[in-house]
Amino acid sequence: MNYFNTSPLPPQPAKIEKVMTLHGDARTDAYYWLRERENLDVVTHLEAENQYTEQVLAPLKGFREALFQEMKARIKEKDESVPYKDGNYWYYSRFEEGAEYPFYCRKFQTMEATEELMLDLNQQAAGQGYYQATFPEISDDETIAAIGEDTVSRRLYTLRFRNLTTGEWYADVIPNTEGGNYAWAADNKTLFYIRKDVDTLLGYQVWRHVLGTDVRDDVLLYEEADDQYYLGLYRMKSKKYVALVADHNGVATEYHLLPAAIPAGTFRVAIPRQRGHEYSLEHYENTFYVVTNHNGAENFKLVKAPEDNVQDTGQWQEVLSHRPDVYLEGIEVFAKYLVVQERKEGLLHIRIMDQQSGGEHYLNFGEPAYTAYLSANPDFQTSVLRYGYTSLTTPNSTYDYDMENRTRTLLKEQEVVGDFDKNNYVTERQYAPARDGARVPVSLVYRKDFVRNGQGPLLQYAYGSYGASMDPMFSSARLSLLDRGFAYAICHIRGGQEMGRAWYEGGRLLRKMNTFHDFIDCSKYLISEGWTSPDGLFAMGGSAGGLLMGAVANLAPELYKGMVAQVPFVDVVTTMLDETIPLTTGEYEEWGNPNEKPFYDIMKSYSPYDNVRPQVYPHLLVTTGFHDSQVQYWEPAKWVARLRELKTDNNLILLHCDMETGHGGASGRFKRLHDIALDYAFVLGLAEKVG
Repeated sequence: MNYFNTSPLPPQPAKIEKVMTLHGDARTDAYYWLRERENLDVVTHLEAENQYTEQVLAPLKGFREALFQEMKARIKEKDESVPYKDGNYWYYSRFEEGAEYPFYCRKFQTMEATEELMLDLNQQAAGQGYYQATFPEISDDETIAAIGEDTVSRRLYTLRFRNLTTGEWYADVIPNTEGGNYAWAADNKTLFYIRKDVDTLLGYQVWRHVLGTDVRDDVLLYEEADDQYYLGLYRMKSKKYVALVADHNGVATEYHLLPAAIPAGTFRVAIPRQRGHEYSLEHYENTFYVVTNHNGAENFKLVKAPEDNVQDTGQWQEVLSHRPDVYLEGIEVFAKYLVVQERKEGLLHIRIMDQQSGGEHYLNFGEPAYTAYLSANPDFQTSVLRYGYTSLTTPNSTYDYDMENRTRTLLKEQEVVGDFDKNNYVTERQYAPARDGARVPVSLVYRKDFVRNGQGPLLQYAYGSYGASMDPMFSSARLSLLDRGFAYAICHIRGGQEMGRAWYEGGRLLRKMNTFHDFIDCSKYLISEGWTSPDGLFAMGGSAGGLLMGAVANLAPELYKGMVAQVPFVDVVTTMLDETIPLTTGEYEEWGNPNEKPFYDIMKSYSPYDNVRPQVYPHLLVTTGFHDSQVQYWEPAKWVARLRELKTDNNLILLHCDMETGHGGASGRFKRLHDIALDYAFVLGLAEKVG
């Protein structure tokens, strides 16, 4: 503990017991009152927690700043994205030296044309503690941009409109919208948007706005009656339809379509919702391509359907049949080619299919662990595919692939400023045996001089929920760990979808314990294989991955030297019983409804807050945001208080609450690095790798 000041005493919030009884079971929560956001005592306590954390970390203050500067120095400050062409314009974003935020830009016809600045986010963010803006949604005549802005980090976006010819802002301002879910009609004046409930933060209504009219005259076109469905809205690639998608994650999908040429029309259901049927649509000419799990296709299959009768399964023509070992993630339709993104053995593959000749081939990426993904491809007629590629050793790269000639062109590999050489690092894929016989993929990266003798430090990361796959990606900030002797491991545990849909199903609802057991079994495997030891093993996870940290800390604290739990979801039972909390009801299919006893029992068995007990815990750094809309700040605050009350050791429990941000943390590209520097300084200090 050479790098920590252990003399300050942590703040102790008052205990006001609240008893909650359900299914004949009583739970007592002495810190329930910390949810009173407007209570001055709550704010005072959070500020005291921040002060305590800074006091404990005071010996690392200079090192934190050095880490920040080191990570910042790797970023090419004057930079821009690879442009993509949509209509008559090339669109891109760029950064100026020293700027926290990007500039959204475009050029007419060629990249040699004069730049048109659509939005300067630095100007918009001036004076704001937090700022986020969606990339402009452009009208068909290419003269008007619809832009969503969030200045609080509650994901309530204010929709505004800008004339790209004059630079003037329209008077139309629409609050509380779903950011990025905007769709223009073909008349260049009508825009469809989703309105959110300011309490639950759920998008639940679709409205039509005509530019230049009073927002109070907007027309409500759709209201979702089931609060377990999330709404999405976009203009399809063909431009013919505006698509409204009602999605009940892991349960059902329902598309509603409106011809963009008939803005005053009504949305009509494409394929009615049916429990167990999930699907997505892509339109081309007189056909809909349907990615569907209909009729037992757990990993999804691809069919074609007539545009005028897409819901008649008798007219579906199978393009790709269901495969039990391959998960169909998505498609990109071109006039001649069909591109399929699929997942096998935990890795993403891009498959090119010639719809005329019937020939096909896969792209070869040449690394054992990587991420490849389809990028912006707005043109049906081209034979060039834009895709992205990255790995734990390869910075994010953008390629154009000529599907006709089978040649690829590297357009950009993100520059890492300084002496970075990818050849100094090694990435590999291992499989850890889980206690029930499952094989859990583990992606690893380390410097070539890392010695696998059981003595080195390792940071283990995972998420394991919502079917979200944690694909291996490059991070220039992570080099600050690797260059100080750390190895880094991503464990692709159940609850994610890396190994197909069954992998997700095996880590949710009544099978949620598999998620935590997988992580623990990966830790045991890494230790047994000489990657690290309990004195050198650190764990990190955020949000649902923070729940993972809390559960694992209760179940197997002896395996870890320290943990970083970012915006952790740790008070599972209480949150899932409170329908006034944003997003609760929409989460029932992920965690279960605790009003039903089987789900109550399983949640209570792993909920980190409910299972804190007198035992030794690892060192813990817990971070949260006061305005967090996904995981409320009081969950980590209560958890920290209960941990300190019950634990039997002298290990550190630190809470950092950012009073200006929400679930995603800081919004500026450099401000974010301060958060990473805090996490890394904590871990490196415990590992005595400071310097």
